Formats: sequence, structure tokens, C-alpha cells
Amino acid sequence: MTESTQEARTRHSKIFPKRAMTPEELARQEALDEIFHQRCREIFERVRPELIDKYYGWYIAVEPDSGEYLIDKDNIEAHKKALAKYPNADHCVFCLNESGATGRI
Repeated sequence: MTESTQEARTRHSKIFPKRAMTPEELARQEALDEIFHQRCREIFERVRPELIDKYYGWYIAVEPDSGEYLIDKDNIEAHKKALAKYPNADHCVFCLNESGATGRI
């Protein structure tokens, strides 16, 4: 019986085999995503008290670079408004409620 020796292989994505991220790149991207989300959350927390009574249950799209936000009853429409106004910028969508969560668990 012979032992098989396995070499450490770079893991590839099934969809994009050549574009798999290294663990370091993945950790760096997750850290950048967390920083971005915190910037959006700060703006949301700042404006939520003044908007929650009038627009409870509505959705707010926050663009952190400008500090602006857009409100709509539908989360998809809030997302579309943000894309129309800031086509090359990222944004976050929150629900105007106690937690800011937009979905169900």
C-alpha cells in the first residue's frame, strides 16, 4: 500500500477559477466592507430619530461619501433612487425601525 501525498493547492472558485481570493485578500476586503458599513450606520443613526416617527417602516438608502440619504416606501425603489443619483458610488439600505434591519431571520 502506498501513501498518497497531497500538495497544498490554491483553492479556486467554481464560477471564476482564476479569480479566487487569498485568505489575506478576503480578510482585507471584509475589513473594508465593515468600515464602509460603519460609516453608513453612523449617518443612519444620526437621522433615524428625526425620521422614524413620520416614516416608520420606510427604507433609507445612505451614501456615506456625501452624507446624503434617500427615502422610499419600497426598499428596491430606495436602492434605485440611490443608483440614479450616485451611479458610481456604493450605498447601504436600512429600514427606518428600531434596528435598521431590512429583512427577516
